[in-house]
Amino acid sequence: MKTNEQTVINRRTLVKGMAVGGLTLLTGGAARGEGGISEGDAAILRFLAAAEILETDMWQQYNELAGIQDSEVPGGSGNPAYTDALKVLDEDMDQYIHDNTEDEMTHELFLNAYLVAHGAAPANLERFRTLPSSKATGAQNIGRLTNLMQLTLDTSWWTRYRDPNHNPDLDPNFVFPQAVPDLHAGQFPGIPRSNADLNPPDHLQAIANTAGFHFPSIEVGGTSLYPSLAQRVSRPEPLRIVLSIGPTEAMHFQTWQDKAGNAPPLTDPTNGLTFPDLNAGHNELFQTNLIMPEPCPFLHRKLPVCSIIRPTQTRGAARGALAGLTAMGIFRGQSKAFFEYMKDLAEDADEARRDD
Repeated sequence: MKTNEQTVINRRTLVKGMAVGGLTLLTGGAARGEGGISEGDAAILRFLAAAEILETDMWQQYNELAGIQDSEVPGGSGNPAYTDALKVLDEDMDQYIHDNTEDEMTHELFLNAYLVAHGAAPANLERFRTLPSSKATGAQNIGRLTNLMQLTLDTSWWTRYRDPNHNPDLDPNFVFPQAVPDLHAGQFPGIPRSNADLNPPDHLQAIANTAGFHFPSIEVGGTSLYPSLAQRVSRPEPLRIVLSIGPTEAMHFQTWQDKAGNAPPLTDPTNGLTFPDLNAGHNELFQTNLIMPEPCPFLHRKLPVCSIIRPTQTRGAARGALAGLTAMGIFRGQSKAFFEYMKDLAEDADEARRDD
């Protein structure tokens, strides 16, 4: 007899197969007739598909424990205590988590289906689903691609988008201050590892706060990655895909950085992880209600400042994104073969060149 976990996995595989196979049969020829797809475009879309697969894996773990449980995002049964801790940041967090998870699933499925429709190899990470799940109530006991239980978060995106004087594209050596320095200096869970993490209350709230800062840390990468790689796309239709999906990542980031600002100041009594009061000291680099991108230098300092996504430098964009994810700690425990596969995808994407 199949377990519930096996049923979910098989249904997920079946849905992917139907999506890919259906598009190949119904629209493959028509799609090829609309400008085709170059080898470089395929490499870019394949790396983006792999990134979306990884995002889906992260978000699904969050949804299983603290999102809306329904057929749109299968798996999991919810963890009321963890859900309540996240709702301290916003009462609609479960809905937002669910919708972000669904978005990434659709990105993953669409990108791979489009690649197959054009006779190109899709991104396939199934053999790397070997990392352990949370043991807390609500989580599925299945293999994962990502590790949310030993996070090391770079929260400098917080000040990067509030700094009017610096742009990482123009100031690659400038160090933007961390919003939560402790998260960048240790390894902390973003989900309860087991039911033992549900107490004491400030420990559970620290886990929820960590998740609150992890959410925008995930999405800020996609916010930059899509426009960075768009500059290397050759054909109109693949460019349309990249330009259509990319802004949704920015919408996610905008939502999550707003919610992260609601994380209550506290110190975790079990490990000393401290979340500061970001509004203390009245420093605009940390002010929680400044969620619009501050205008900053762009392209050249002799030009007027401009409110933009940053960075958008295209050179090494895919490898930079992979390095950022790796530094985040989500691949702790992954195999050498996984890193080699992802490195190859990133290098192929970065080597793509726009046709003259």
